[in-house]
Amino acid sequence: MMNRFILTLFTLGLLAGALRAQTPEAGVTPAWEDKFRQLYEVLPTPNAYRNGAGMPGHAYWQNRADYDMDIRLDDAQQRIYGTETITYHNFSPDRLYYLWLQLDQNMRAQDSDTYKVRTGTVTDGENGMSFRSLAALHQDFDGGFKIEWVQDSEGNALPHTINRTMMRVDLPQPLASGESVSFRVKWWYNINERAKIGGRSGFEYFPEDDNYLYTIAQFFPRMCQYNDIDGWQNKQFLGRGEFTLPFGDYTVRLTVPGDHVVAATGTLQNSRQILTATQRQRLEQARTAEAPVLIITEEEARAAESKRSDSEKTWHFEAENVRDFAFASSRKFMWDAQGVPMGDRIVLAMSYYPKEGNPLWERYSTRSVVHTLKVYSRHTFDYPYPVAISVHTDRIGMEYPMICFNGGRPEPDGTYTERTKYGLISVVIHEVGHNYFPMIVNSDERQWTWMDEGLNTFLQYIAEQEWEPGYPSRRGPAYKIADYMRGDPQGMVPIMTNSESVMQFGNNAYAKPATALNILRETVLGRELFDFAFKQYAQRWMFKEPSPADFFRIMEDASGTDLDWFWHGWFYTTDHVDIALDEVRWYQIDTRNPDIERPLAQEAEASAPTFIGDIRNKGQETFLDRVPELADFYNQYDPYAVSILDRQEYEAYLARLDEDEKALLARDDHYYELHFTNKGGLVMPVILSFTYADGTQEVHRIPAEVWRMNPHRFSKVFVTEQPVTEIVVDPFLETADTDTGNNYWPPRVQPTRFQLFKNGGGDHENPMQRARREAEAEAEAGGQPAGPAPDDRGRKK
Repeated sequence: MMNRFILTLFTLGLLAGALRAQTPEAGVTPAWEDKFRQLYEVLPTPNAYRNGAGMPGHAYWQNRADYDMDIRLDDAQQRIYGTETITYHNFSPDRLYYLWLQLDQNMRAQDSDTYKVRTGTVTDGENGMSFRSLAALHQDFDGGFKIEWVQDSEGNALPHTINRTMMRVDLPQPLASGESVSFRVKWWYNINERAKIGGRSGFEYFPEDDNYLYTIAQFFPRMCQYNDIDGWQNKQFLGRGEFTLPFGDYTVRLTVPGDHVVAATGTLQNSRQILTATQRQRLEQARTAEAPVLIITEEEARAAESKRSDSEKTWHFEAENVRDFAFASSRKFMWDAQGVPMGDRIVLAMSYYPKEGNPLWERYSTRSVVHTLKVYSRHTFDYPYPVAISVHTDRIGMEYPMICFNGGRPEPDGTYTERTKYGLISVVIHEVGHNYFPMIVNSDERQWTWMDEGLNTFLQYIAEQEWEPGYPSRRGPAYKIADYMRGDPQGMVPIMTNSESVMQFGNNAYAKPATALNILRETVLGRELFDFAFKQYAQRWMFKEPSPADFFRIMEDASGTDLDWFWHGWFYTTDHVDIALDEVRWYQIDTRNPDIERPLAQEAEASAPTFIGDIRNKGQETFLDRVPELADFYNQYDPYAVSILDRQEYEAYLARLDEDEKALLARDDHYYELHFTNKGGLVMPVILSFTYADGTQEVHRIPAEVWRMNPHRFSKVFVTEQPVTEIVVDPFLETADTDTGNNYWPPRVQPTRFQLFKNGGGDHENPMQRARREAEAEAEAGGQPAGPAPDDRGRKK
C-alpha cells in the first residue's frame, strides 16, 4: 500500500542532502558485537621476517633440505627399502641443537596414535557395520618405518629418538646459522593395500592379471620444517593434517622390476638406458604436439602386463627446488604426453594409466593437465617445473610436486557415468592445481588445511568453468555452500581450525574457504582488484612459506580494501548469511495541494477493504432513518470537498518555499523504506534487484559497511521514478544466503515437485549402457537408432 507523507521545511532539507542515507537504529552496538573491529588482537605482530603488507620482510629466511636416495621396490613382498643422505642447510639466525624428521608411515604402525584416537560405534543407525569398518577393528597390518640406522657422513652412529611419527636426531655439535650438516638413514617398510586399509599412497592389486600398481609417497624419513613462527613443526601425523616440509633438491635412484614403467617427481636422467628409441622419439614428438601422444600404447601395455621380468632396472630422477618426492610404478602403464608452452619453456603434461582407465584416461587426463597449467598460471605465475603428471588410481586423489594420483575409472564394459567423467576431470584439475598450492606456495598443511585446499578449490572452480559452459562444479558458487552453513552449529567449526580438529572436512576445509574467495572476487572486491591481489600473494610467496596472516594482509594491501570484517566473519566464526527483507513501506510526497490530495484520499478510502459487519449492515433501517431531525452538519459534511480556504492555505505554504524546495515538492517520485534484519550473524554486502511497473529492472549494491553501526538491522530509503512491483535480496545467489524465503517483496511462494515411486526396481544402468540397449532395440525392431551407440571404449561408432 502506498502512503503519502508531508514535507516540512526540515524534511525538505534532508531530502535535498541525503535521500538515500541509512537510518541507524537507536542505541550503540556493544564492543563485543563490533563486526568491523580490526584483527590486531588476533593476527601476529608484523616483524622483519613477515611485514605488515603480508609480504616476506627484509630479514625473511627459510631452511632447506637436499636428499640423495637409493630406493628399491620389492614387487614380490610389496616393500620399500631405502637409504638416504640428507644435507640440511640452516639459514635461520638460530643455533640448532637437534634436527626433527617426519616418519609419516608410522601412522600405520600397530601402536599408532591414529588407531588409538579413532572413534566410532558398532552400529550406524539401522545399517549395522560395514565389512571395511569391521576389518579396521581387527587391523593387524605391520606398517610403519623400520629404521635400521642413522649415521653421520663418516658412518658413525648418530643418537636418535623416535616419538611416534617424528624422529629427533641429536647433533654432535650445534648447527650454527649459515652452516650445513649431512647425515644418512636406512629404513624399510611394508606397503599398504589401499583397497583394504586406505591411504594416500600404497598399491592396488589386479587379480585378473596378477599385477600391482604402486603409487608411493611419504616413503622416506623427511625433514620437518623449522621457521620463524613455530620453530620445529611438532604436530604428530594422525592421518588428516597433511605435510609441512622445506624445499630442497632431490637425486633419487629407483630400482624396480625390469618391466615396470616409472613416473616420478623430477626429470629422468638415464632415459637412454631405460626407454626404447621409439619411446624417446614419441616423447620428443609430444613436446610440440597439439594433442596427447601415446608413449606406450594400450597394445604395448597389454603385452607388458602379461609377462614377468626377473631383472631389475634403476630409474634415475632429479628434481630441483621441491618440497617432496613421490613416484608410481607398474608394468600395466600406458603413457601419454603433450607439451605445454610456458614462457620460453615447454612443460610436459603426462598421464600414466592401465587399460582399466580407458576410454576416460586416454581422452581426458592429459588434456585436463594441460588445461589446468594454463588457467592456474594465468592467475598465479608460470608453472616453473619441467613436468606435470597424472597417475591413475581407483578412487583417491592426492598431490605431490610434479605428480599426482587421481581416481576415475569407467565400468568394465568401457561405459561411464556423467559423474565419473566430470569427477575425473575435476580431480585432475584439483590435484595438478596443488602444484601451485602448497607445492610452490608452501603453506603449512599440518596446521591449516584451508590454505592449500581452499585456495586450490577456488581456482579449480575457475578452471572447471573454463572447461565447458555449464560445467557441473561441486564447489565454488555461493549458493552451493548454503545447505552446510544453515546446518547444526554443533557440527561446525571456524575455517581457522587446526587440520586435525576440523569437522565436516570437505565442507569446512575445501568448500567454505573456496566459496569465501569466490564471494570476495565476485561481490566484495570485484574481479580486477581480487585477481591482482591474489596474484601478488602467489608471486610474493612463490617458493616461500606463508602463514594465514600473510594471506589476509596481502589481500588487503594489494586491493586497497580493509577486509578484517570479512576474515573475521568467514574464517573465525561459524556465523552464516541470512539477510531478511522484513518490511517495505511505500511513500509518495503529499503535495499539500488540496485539489490533488483530497481526490487521492477519497480514492484510497473507496478502494480499501470493507469490514464484514459494514457489508452485512448495509440497507438496514437505522435510528437516524426514523428520527431524521437529529441530522446535523457532520451528517452532511464532505471531508474531501476543496474550499477556497484550503486553496489559500496551500498558496501560503508555497510562498514560504524557495525554488529548490518547490522542485522537490513537485517531484512525482516513489519512496520505498526497506527494513532489513541480519538473522545469520554474518555481515555481508546487500544486493537488491528492483523490478518496476514497466518491467525494467535495476540492481543496487550496498557495501557491507551498511552494518557498521548496527550489525543486527538497518533501514534504508530508495527513490524511484515509477512504482516497484518486486524487490529481491541476493537476486544472483552471490552471498550464500541460507534462507531465500525471506528475500522477496511481495513474499514469494514456490511449489516443490515430488516423485511417486514403488519399492524395488531393476538393476541400475548408466546413460551409456542405456544408449546401447536403445540401439540394440531399434536394430531388432528394424528401425534406425536415434543416435550412434558408444563402442566398448565409450566412443561413438
